[in-house]
Amino acid sequence: MDEHPEPVRGPGAGGSHPRAGLSEFLRTRRARLKPQDVGLPDFGRRRRVPGLRREELAQLAGVSVAYYTRLEQGDGRNVSTEILDSIARALRLSDDEHAHLTHLAKPKNRKPVVRRQQVRGTLRTLLDAMEGVPAMVVGRRSDILAWNRIAAALFGDLAQLPAQERNWARLVFLRPEYRDLFVDWKQKAIDTVSQLRMYAGAHPNDPQLAALVGELSVRNEEFRQLWATHNVQERPHGTQRLRHPLVGELDLRLEAFLTDDPDQTLLSYHAEPESPSAEGLRLLASWGADATRAGIDNSRR
Repeated sequence: MDEHPEPVRGPGAGGSHPRAGLSEFLRTRRARLKPQDVGLPDFGRRRRVPGLRREELAQLAGVSVAYYTRLEQGDGRNVSTEILDSIARALRLSDDEHAHLTHLAKPKNRKPVVRRQQVRGTLRTLLDAMEGVPAMVVGRRSDILAWNRIAAALFGDLAQLPAQERNWARLVFLRPEYRDLFVDWKQKAIDTVSQLRMYAGAHPNDPQLAALVGELSVRNEEFRQLWATHNVQERPHGTQRLRHPLVGELDLRLEAFLTDDPDQTLLSYHAEPESPSAEGLRLLASWGADATRAGIDNSRR
């Protein structure tokens, strides 16, 4: 832990107020663009700040400099969808970034999040039926809400953790055994923070998220640095490479499925048929409880 950590900002995608989140997101997106990236001439003049100037961005978006300046200062009142679309195009935003910008400028969830997270019984039954396929339900703030037996064998006995600790951000940044588990831990850390940022934009008044971000920012410098980038993305699909203490390296395909609850996602991890990774999962499934007890949470080095 740092002796003198930087001041911690709240989760409103950047600052203690949603307006700060909009301001900082726009500034960081503008800073990453160079004139040549967007077809503007660069006369070689030294720039006081990185990236495009406000007037250049306003020109590209087809709005006045004064209007864009107000928006970048966090004043998104009465901004139209068409204007946001133009600014998103000018900033070369991805689909996820575009959605995040809309959440920040036109927030829908202004009330604090207080509803309990509950997983439907039929969804839990589905998890149990997915024998041989590690699967879990992840909810708000990257909380792990439910999982099947082979997921516990793969990721550790989550049932032995207090409910508050069953959270991907906490596991990735505060537990060293997960740094060993993920072959590309850095990318896993980036993905975790980017998904948390996406949630923060949609739920700027979640007090539990504020507490989580504050604690992680104080306790982990890498989290604090990644949070400051303002990068956002939804849950990724693709390959997840793991280094399991019992069966070695596993190359798994991560798939994410939306449920009827917009804040809950079903994640599954499967291997190519007849591959070494498929054999590794088969062994974990056959070992069952023994594999869970010997899994990640108990693999202290």
